[in-house]
Amino acid sequence: MQTGIALANLREPLGDTVVSCGLAGSLRPDLSTGTLLLPREVRCPDGRVLQCDLELVEALARGARRLGIEPIFDPLLTAGTIVNGAARGQWAARGYAGVDMETGLIEAARVAAVRVVLDTPQAELSSDWSKPLQAMLKPWNWPQAFWLAKAAPRAAKLAARVVAAAEFETV
Repeated sequence: MQTGIALANLREPLGDTVVSCGLAGSLRPDLSTGTLLLPREVRCPDGRVLQCDLELVEALARGARRLGIEPIFDPLLTAGTIVNGAARGQWAARGYAGVDMETGLIEAARVAAVRVVLDTPQAELSSDWSKPLQAMLKPWNWPQAFWLAKAAPRAAKLAARVVAAAEFETV
């Protein structure tokens, strides 16, 4: 099932076990594009903390290691908007490695997240990209559009490869 940015197209429950797979923004300057995030906890937009299912996280970590990738397990922030500027540093100082717009919105008994860093504090996305069609109409976003067209599919493919490499126990 695909739902899109911030679960905008979600029309039905996702089920009891959900792996949120996709892209994230790095909150820390030491996490570059392509870094794999497998958080053990996610801060929801309402301030609650979602504890990820440790069995799922460990299965995903084993899959990543089979691919030769060492994941980062630090907490993830789910935000309602693209996080830029000083806010990145503020969240990083609180221990968060990255930010997405989906994982903390998921209601399920078992949740895990596979996120690959796309944008970083050194290369921030314009906030315009929260509405991609409108962003494309602004010429100042065109250089980012070309970069996104190249980097985003690569990052998403890595996230999918990690999920495919994981061996999940059937319950």
